[in-house]
Amino acid sequence: MCAENVSEVRVRLVQSACLLGTAALLAGCGGKKTAAPATTGPTSPATTSPAATGGRTTSSAGALQAEANSAATGDIPDNQVFLTFRDATAGYSMKYPEGWAQRGTGAHLTFRDKNNIVRVVVLKRTPATVAAIRRELAALKGAHVQSGPQRLTISGAPAFKVVYTTQSAPNPVTGKRVTLLVDRYYLGHASKEAIVDLGTPVGVDNVDAYRLMIESFKWR
Repeated sequence: MCAENVSEVRVRLVQSACLLGTAALLAGCGGKKTAAPATTGPTSPATTSPAATGGRTTSSAGALQAEANSAATGDIPDNQVFLTFRDATAGYSMKYPEGWAQRGTGAHLTFRDKNNIVRVVVLKRTPATVAAIRRELAALKGAHVQSGPQRLTISGAPAFKVVYTTQSAPNPVTGKRVTLLVDRYYLGHASKEAIVDLGTPVGVDNVDAYRLMIESFKWR
């Protein structure tokens, strides 16, 4: 009986040791966890601290882009009727062609008739300088600057004008691209600045209509 009891005890001790060894092995494996890749949301536009840009945050107004699939756009007719858009929150008013599609809010607003595009972006930041505008234009993806910054006056207030071009993606059927000629204006007022882009396909004459629109811009 004693011999049998001793044998049984030895067997139980061996079994216990095996179980403990297995548990330790599993615990060791479980402790070496591989970190799951971090999930990221949509990439935000890069920004620069105001101190690095003379008190200005980087522009959130990207270059205008034509749509290759959009139907051809003709000149704005001489008898075009214009309406006045007003936004108390953004603090400005401006004329726009009746019948054009309107999208967005006063702080980020677009009027569009096929590839005739007018966009207003209002930012809270210090007024523009030539150096600051040049830095922003250098970072403007897809834009090819033709001229500017040019100093001028809009509605009695100082402003800057830049001219740039962009190209649309190729048309999936014809492979052709639409080149957009854009007049960009920087209009400052107190701690706000409006960036107004007026784009038209190359070969379309909207000079008079666009001049009327930008000269109608007024801060409230």
